[in-house]
Amino acid sequence: MRHLCEFRDRGLTISLATELDRIVDRPVRFMEVCGTHTMAIFRHGLRSMLPEDLHLISGPGCPVCVTPTGHIDAFIRVACMPGVTVVTFGDLVRVPGTNGSLARARSQGARIEVVYSPIDALNLAEQRPKDLVVFPAIGFEATIPGVAATILEARRRKIQNFAVFSAHKLMPPALEALMSQSGLEIQGLLCPGHVSTIIGANAYRFLSMRYHLPCVIAGFEPADIIQALILLTRQVGYGRAEVENAYPRAVRWAGNARAQGLMQEVFEPVDAEWRGMGIIPGSGLAIRPEFSEFDITKRLDIEIPQVQGPKGCRCGEILIGQCVPGDCPLFARVCTPLDPVGPCMVSAEGACAAYYRYGRRHRRL
Repeated sequence: MRHLCEFRDRGLTISLATELDRIVDRPVRFMEVCGTHTMAIFRHGLRSMLPEDLHLISGPGCPVCVTPTGHIDAFIRVACMPGVTVVTFGDLVRVPGTNGSLARARSQGARIEVVYSPIDALNLAEQRPKDLVVFPAIGFEATIPGVAATILEARRRKIQNFAVFSAHKLMPPALEALMSQSGLEIQGLLCPGHVSTIIGANAYRFLSMRYHLPCVIAGFEPADIIQALILLTRQVGYGRAEVENAYPRAVRWAGNARAQGLMQEVFEPVDAEWRGMGIIPGSGLAIRPEFSEFDITKRLDIEIPQVQGPKGCRCGEILIGQCVPGDCPLFARVCTPLDPVGPCMVSAEGACAAYYRYGRRHRRL
């Protein structure tokens, strides 16, 4: 528990919150990019400790949530093919597509299993040589190196019945697209901790230079988050726009070179569709041609359709900071964790799931 307990200390958190209240002297709006930050802020009750003039909105940092409906439909289509076993993370199973979900497909006979890591999927493929085991790979830079390493291990072990459906997303291009849109009124970014361990703090420098936007990388404990908000508030107060690393125990300025090398060896950048933001150039990753035997889209010639999301669902707007979950007419009425309409209610990092569980009455932007 080293480097955890001290950042969960109640006295320290209250002291930092008092300091934050003292220095907030004007209305400010910050975006917490990472879905884990959103959940941690609610779970630790930090919103109740924030000054009235400090407003937090959620961003596109939930990988399940930003995966568009067309990809979900394609995952389901692959899962329903004879001889295929889809192996995936738990959150993805319940995300609704156009007509049902992976969970529904499983109830109708599709072979779908939940694992905790891509290497579990590879091991399953080795145990079931007659099945084609497909791993739908969603996620940002924090999880991509693990998938890359798994593909390299599959080649080393000569496991030919394993394939990956890459729907990976890259955070910096999405943040640039977000900042380029009109109508987004924020004064700073609470930058993601997990992603930053891989890409490093320097990856956000373009935001401070090009958009004069303060950026602070934060950990996930209460003191981590409040301290990062203090740093953002001070930057706003002094008219500065810099990248600050408030998570130095995990994040370096240059990131993790070995992990970056794995990503670059196996994947290459491509244009990708994001829920709520459309096609963003260079924001996705495809498996390189030299590893095409592990690319299920090449192996089975799969096309990914562009389809509309669920009618009435405002997940896309929530992901780009245009509204909060309570503004959606479906939230907590038609859309609930037991019967979700949109992915933001399904994922453990989804804003709707956080608001539903911890703060349904909180609507202020």
